[in-house]
Amino acid sequence: MCEYATLSRSMPGGLHEHYRQVHGSIYFIYIFGYIFFFQATSRLLINYSEPYRSEILDYLFKPNFGASLHILKVEIGGDGQTTDGTEPSHMHYTLDENYFRGYEWWLMKEAKKRNPDIILIGLPWSFPGWLGKGFNWPYVNLELTAYYVVSWILGAKRYHDLDIDYIGIWNERSFDSNYIKVLRRMLNVQGLQKVKIIASDNLWEPISTSMLLDSALWKVIDVIGAHYPGTHTVRDAQLTQKKLWSSEDFSTLNSDVGAGCWGRILNQNYINGYMTSTIAWNLVASYYEQLPYGRCGLMTAQEPWSGHYVVESPIWVTAHTTQFTQPGWYYLKTVGHLEKGGSYVALTDGFGNLTIIIETMSHKHSTCIRPFLPYYNVSHQLATFTLKGSFSDIPELQVWYTKLAKPLERTLFKQLDSLWLLDSGGRFTLDLQEDEVFTLTTLTTGRKGSHPLPPKSQSFPLSYKDDFNVDYPFFSEPPNFADQTGVFEYYTNIEDKGEHRYTLRQVLNQRPITWTADAANTISIIGDYHWSNLTIQCDVYIETLNRGGVFIAGRVNKGGILIRSARGVFFWIFSNGSFRVTGDLAGWMTYTTGSVEVTAKVWYTLTLIIKGSLSSGMLNGKPLWTNIHVNYPKNGWAAIGTHSFEFAQFDNFHVEATRS
Repeated sequence: MCEYATLSRSMPGGLHEHYRQVHGSIYFIYIFGYIFFFQATSRLLINYSEPYRSEILDYLFKPNFGASLHILKVEIGGDGQTTDGTEPSHMHYTLDENYFRGYEWWLMKEAKKRNPDIILIGLPWSFPGWLGKGFNWPYVNLELTAYYVVSWILGAKRYHDLDIDYIGIWNERSFDSNYIKVLRRMLNVQGLQKVKIIASDNLWEPISTSMLLDSALWKVIDVIGAHYPGTHTVRDAQLTQKKLWSSEDFSTLNSDVGAGCWGRILNQNYINGYMTSTIAWNLVASYYEQLPYGRCGLMTAQEPWSGHYVVESPIWVTAHTTQFTQPGWYYLKTVGHLEKGGSYVALTDGFGNLTIIIETMSHKHSTCIRPFLPYYNVSHQLATFTLKGSFSDIPELQVWYTKLAKPLERTLFKQLDSLWLLDSGGRFTLDLQEDEVFTLTTLTTGRKGSHPLPPKSQSFPLSYKDDFNVDYPFFSEPPNFADQTGVFEYYTNIEDKGEHRYTLRQVLNQRPITWTADAANTISIIGDYHWSNLTIQCDVYIETLNRGGVFIAGRVNKGGILIRSARGVFFWIFSNGSFRVTGDLAGWMTYTTGSVEVTAKVWYTLTLIIKGSLSSGMLNGKPLWTNIHVNYPKNGWAAIGTHSFEFAQFDNFHVEATRS
């Protein structure tokens, strides 16, 4: 069975009657991007030593090498939990400004270093608590919240020479039409007219209807961004005549099924829904795998202690589009579905170059984590294309090929023999099987880049120490600690000339405006989820009189958006002279309690020993409780934290562990 498609630059071109034609305007600007999303999903990346860290970044950002990404979307850290951890705000408090916290600045600069033309997007998920004035709501004072966001944009330029191209409102939460207008006015006042606004990073509605009913709102929004649209838009979104983006998509395990999901939606988001940008969550799975959505990144880099990383198949499916198009290219109207399953798109730079991307992803091997994918069938087929108009003179097309799903036939981003069209009248036929991606292009710059194989995988060290003795830290948080509620930063006690001059401090004293159900306690995890028997020792310093409290913990079994329900063994001391041992972070399950000579503003050494089904604890080397039965959980991370959002310090952290 032959199928026919006509590709023409000068006119839409006819399609054979058994094609479903999608009438997208040739003037849609194509911008493809991949998202580094925020929720601390790149927390471990910055801990990698060289050359491995630079190699990972090359696979992500270097043009004509790997994924060759066009867009980098980052979280504007807001101190709250955003799926897999917290990211620090540039303004913890009202009069506090620091544009060197977190790793997003570093990541944006590394991306720009490799691709100066990469598009940068910022989006808040949570906000520091002071903006809410006692409410869990960022729109209490519209000008104040707009000032906070604009300050981040100005700080990016002033301190890092980074130009932010787009700014969002509030990830997957309510928008306020008046706030969006205030934000636009403040951007303009600060000379940031070129910064465009995306709204509302949630669903197509109600933002689309609101824009149609409010001309002032319509005027200030440049892009409608929806999350996980299932390749479809809604009528009102199209009626706005604004750019439509899938501003968060994918979220799927980076196996070949995930690669199939990604390949399918990259084509069909435009074919079915006129979306000209598809942004995937997340950039790189560089967080502890047992956190929510483990390995849902474009590639995997979760072992900075070993240097091991994996270039997964979604990297090469991405390359089929990103290496052969650029922001500013146009979709041709001649795009659509193949009769026996799959789809094709065609794009041009307007100067004679042409790229055609064809995918035949089967339902079984391309199901995304969400939304529901209705059943469809893909089977072997022949597809014939004819280049017409100014494209009919193209003498040769480069061919790049990927085959997924079947291990013995698996091929990732391989260059095949070119198609010669001089004597064919611009006509060619492809033999298409299931789960394939073809890129046919006039561009000759494609490359499957490579670095030497990274070191072999190794588990987190069984013995780990950190004294936090860093005078001028490159990064505000210590290696391998992953904050789940609260923010733990390097701290210098200026007046202390002794052992505790340099410490780790929990720096939030107010609950942030949350995106998810953050825990009431602050907590940072570290280590190997499979640790079972372990001894944890840490010096602790409570700063809050009477009401303060800190803990160390082992076998912590949950994190991210599930942190409130984390189980484990938690050893607490309080400045009111008491201690507790609980089986969960929330403190609902108490193993034992008692009095102890503890007060604020004094350093103490806590030791927690867990072996089999028994646990014991020591204060300053003296047993405080012994042989308490702890049958669940059997394994988990080590952790430190505080009883509430309060200042507290930690020093000389040390863990000795065995795995289950």
